[in-house]
Amino acid sequence: MSLKDRITSDIKTAMKSKDKVRLETVRSIKKMLLEKEVSVRPQGQEALTEAQELEVLAQLAKQRRESIEQYRQAGREDLVAQESQELAIVEEYLPRQLSDEEVGAIIDEIIAQVGASTPKDMGKVMGLAMQQLKGQADGKKVQQLVKAKLRG
Repeated sequence: MSLKDRITSDIKTAMKSKDKVRLETVRSIKKMLLEKEVSVRPQGQEALTEAQELEVLAQLAKQRRESIEQYRQAGREDLVAQESQELAIVEEYLPRQLSDEEVGAIIDEIIAQVGASTPKDMGKVMGLAMQQLKGQADGKKVQQLVKAKLRG
């Protein structure tokens, strides 16, 4: 089942079960995917690739994480709870997120591959790491792990 079909099915299910948060979140995912699809049409592309779909989902997840952080700082636990629910729904469509240990092992391989040893080599490592870990790990987490490994 394609992501588009799955989302359409999930919208129907959420409507039937009257799950307002899930319905709004899944609709927002569909809206973002449609906007992205329309934006690639001038280049002659009819539908989104799986990588482009992942990119949209990762962007939505990142926005939710940033909102959660800002709401926490502002002491708005009600909004933190709502954004957390939405984030959990968005993450259902993303591939399984790798653990810190798994991400660390991949970063170690990349560091060895490019011969990185100082924080100056961070750009080389981050470029490859984000290509390999796209959709499987949060960029901030990857950046923190790379920084820590290149310092020590």
